[in-house]
Amino acid sequence: MSDAKGPTLVISHPEMIEHDPGVGHPERPARLAALINDLSTQPIAGVTGQPARPATDAELLAVHTQHHVARLAALAGRNVEIDPDTRMSTRSHEAARLAAGGAVAAVEAVFSGAAANAFLWARPPGHHAESGVPMGFCLFNNVAVAAAAGRRLGAERIVVVDWDVHHGNGTQQIFARRPDVLTISTHQYPLYPGTGAADETGEGEGRGRAVNCPLPAGQTDADYGQVFDEIVMPIADAFRPQLVLVSAGFDAHVADPLGDMRVTERGFAAMCTRLRELADRHAEGRLVLVLEGGYDLEGLVASSRACLEVLTGTRTEDFPSGSQGAKAAVAASRSALAPYWPTLGA
Repeated sequence: MSDAKGPTLVISHPEMIEHDPGVGHPERPARLAALINDLSTQPIAGVTGQPARPATDAELLAVHTQHHVARLAALAGRNVEIDPDTRMSTRSHEAARLAAGGAVAAVEAVFSGAAANAFLWARPPGHHAESGVPMGFCLFNNVAVAAAAGRRLGAERIVVVDWDVHHGNGTQQIFARRPDVLTISTHQYPLYPGTGAADETGEGEGRGRAVNCPLPAGQTDADYGQVFDEIVMPIADAFRPQLVLVSAGFDAHVADPLGDMRVTERGFAAMCTRLRELADRHAEGRLVLVLEGGYDLEGLVASSRACLEVLTGTRTEDFPSGSQGAKAAVAASRSALAPYWPTLGA
């Protein structure tokens, strides 16, 4: 792994804490407050901060419909339930604009050389939001907005790797017909939102560009290692991305209340290590993590810190050996994807 060429940038904004889905909602303001407090009390050498700025209409419209953007703008300043999972408070629209704009700023920073890599601490999260539908706690699709920014800045091939415990349905839907954006999702299945089967491989010109590895509950760090070794990394290397984006959800953590996986901080650090190495090989180090889920505060903070240590180059991690549970899932994904990716073999 190459040494970092500049600082690791953390982008966030205290106004994102003002997004409040309500008492008892798992996507609570304390998530971001815990991350900010941890880094402020225990700084990491090589990490610098930058406030997020609001996304422009043009940046949002690169991936969302006019109706979607206008609908959320019309709900600004109100307390409203969009669906049983997805709610807005009086400051939610501003927070969502900052989350999406922060994603653009992160991509701009790694392209300009102002940062070696970046981690956006976003609230609300984004990967469930489709082009015209807010859902699953998500209003705007932050990582999709980041990908669109990368294309504008000249990246011809972009990979979005989603290790959240839930399938990144919104990101897949937005780019399903695009050959220039490869989406890869590892997720518990079945689980919300019910999408992400192995045979969902993209549409039209984007066939083969949606990669799904749906996993049964109970998968460990070693199991995720098998998925990365046999599916994620071979395909990503064959694609040769010029920008690596990560939907970094930490709800596959062993302590998380919304998932049934058994990933630890080591597992997340190992995934981050592999993706930093991928960015070094193909994308001049351009790597941006975008926070998605993660609802156990201790697991969220420890896993985010582990990834920041990887981004700064002070930590590298590998997966433990001994995977058993992912064998069938890997075989199903390999069967669905081999026609598009010869690197997987027959």
